Amino acid sequence: MTRLTAKSALTVALAATTLLGLAACSDPSASAAPEPSTTSGGKVFNLSPNQDRVPVTVDPAAAALVPADIKKDGKLTVAVSPFAAPLAVYATDNKTPVGNEVDIAVALAQSLGLQPDIVPTAWADWPLGVGSGKYEAVISNVTVTEERKLKFDFASYREDKLGFYAKADSPITKVESAPDVAGKKIIVGSGTNQEAILLAWDKENRKNGLAPVDFQYYDDDSASTLALQSGRADLTFGPNATAAYKAATDEKTKLVGLVDGGWPLKANIAVTTKKGNGLAAAAQAGLNHLIEDGSYAKILARWGLSEEAVKESELNPPGLPKS
Repeated sequence: MTRLTAKSALTVALAATTLLGLAACSDPSASAAPEPSTTSGGKVFNLSPNQDRVPVTVDPAAAALVPADIKKDGKLTVAVSPFAAPLAVYATDNKTPVGNEVDIAVALAQSLGLQPDIVPTAWADWPLGVGSGKYEAVISNVTVTEERKLKFDFASYREDKLGFYAKADSPITKVESAPDVAGKKIIVGSGTNQEAILLAWDKENRKNGLAPVDFQYYDDDSASTLALQSGRADLTFGPNATAAYKAATDEKTKLVGLVDGGWPLKANIAVTTKKGNGLAAAAQAGLNHLIEDGSYAKILARWGLSEEAVKESELNPPGLPKS
């Protein structure tokens, strides 16, 4: 494998997040997420097609902001990508999408006085679908970027976080900055934002005379898990949502550090709508209603994502820059 410099890798990885196609920290399936499970010894997630959802009330003020052409059929059509737990996966019937993104979509529609129409779609297909009006919104781990803001409007609902995870009984308890990774054996995805961040931290450590990071790359989750549990690796570093789900279900790993997905910049995950049609403002109001009445927090807690909660939804927040 050709080794990128920290500077060039960071440029490449940040550029990837601005694309309208697949991006390492946006496509929920790009992180090689573990298979969903309801039978492990850890937390049991409800993957039944018959979900007992968090109760939601209509916010009249938010409902009044829904554009007339969207309101006329009484539905909110939302695209989700059911390929990575706990964000969205197919339920035990192999046809019904369930997960955090689905619950957020359903709750948002209900807060706007609309019926949710959840449409499974490949993650790479959402830009064309939203732009053409096939979907009125997409809720599928889409990171806000300045390039995407040229074509879409956004209402944020989660922080984009990357997580450092260690073996459950590891003596490592905290990873917050570059010195904390010095000399560590760390599993990371090649060509991803997280690799770029780790390369930048490693460069800083080397400059300061600290031990280098031992970068480890694996093609699948099983090999990565074996390396961590056997002691061949000290840490994994990747998208927090899927790693948190795995830690909760098998109890073999623990979270030891969170980093913004756009480090050194904050990155936002947002409801994505067609540019200029007004729906994003309604979505923002609806999301803030869910935050204020506590249903939002209950949804995130249900799927183990409380660490990624936002205090309030922002309309078109600052996005990751175009490189």
